[in-house]
Amino acid sequence: MPTDSLININGDSVQTLEILFLTTLIALLPSMLVMMTSFARYIISLSFLRTAMGTQQTPPNVVLVGIAMFLTLITMNPVISRIETEAWEPYREQEIGQEEFFDRAVVPLKEFMLNNTQRNTLRMYCNLAHIDVPEDAAGLNEVAMDLPMRVIIPTFMTEELQRAFYTGLLLYIPFLLIDIVVSSTLMSMGMIMLPPAMISTPFKLLLFVSVNGWNLMFSSLVQGVH
Repeated sequence: MPTDSLININGDSVQTLEILFLTTLIALLPSMLVMMTSFARYIISLSFLRTAMGTQQTPPNVVLVGIAMFLTLITMNPVISRIETEAWEPYREQEIGQEEFFDRAVVPLKEFMLNNTQRNTLRMYCNLAHIDVPEDAAGLNEVAMDLPMRVIIPTFMTEELQRAFYTGLLLYIPFLLIDIVVSSTLMSMGMIMLPPAMISTPFKLLLFVSVNGWNLMFSSLVQGVH
């Protein structure tokens, strides 16, 4: 059967290439979720929080992933709405082709990723990719939207890792102070055989719950995304 033949599904004629395209897109969705959204920042920050509190596998991984996914949907909702309005609906109505669909869909994603990147990191990846860009920040901003995704995506991922690790550092500080105080107290009392984590964990939970930590954590993460 030729590749440009038509297959009838529920009375609608769909090209074979379009089916292959949709299948490939579905297979790449997990990678796109990690590389082109704020999901990585959320899941890494939540993992740091769990480690800093010393609660082992509580909350479990499935809970952290679920929370990170919903926070990502909240953050990416304006971008998804723009893609649906500017690219998907015209493509569904057969007003534009696949190539123009890609060109329109990539614009909101580029704007989102560039709004959450620093220009020195973007310039570094341009140099690694041997792409000439203006030296001044204003000139780089003008040509940023014309840069290929192979430069913008790793730049965005680098910035997300940087922010996630910075968030983890801030989370560790108060819990580390509790560990230090508990360890010093136990040593002064001569209770060196008692694991400090056994005593410090309830105090960490008490501190986190008393300051309404989950609300502060989620609101700070979402508001930190431009």
